Amino acid sequence: MTSPEPGGRLARRERLVGLLVLGIAVVLLLSSVTWFGSDRSGVGIGQVALGLVLAGVGGFLVRRAQAR
Repeated sequence: MTSPEPGGRLARRERLVGLLVLGIAVVLLLSSVTWFGSDRSGVGIGQVALGLVLAGVGGFLVRRAQAR
């Protein structure tokens, strides 16, 4: 069995996973507004925090895949 080349399938998969995580982060950040509007600020703050963490992880994965 041959090992995958550095710029091959692994980098593509890593890029796709990174983009998926970034998409989830965007949805979380945009939809957190509804929690603040319904007087449930604690949930909104948690959702914003999780969205920012996922955005950082997704950005890291996309940049790492481009470096390969």
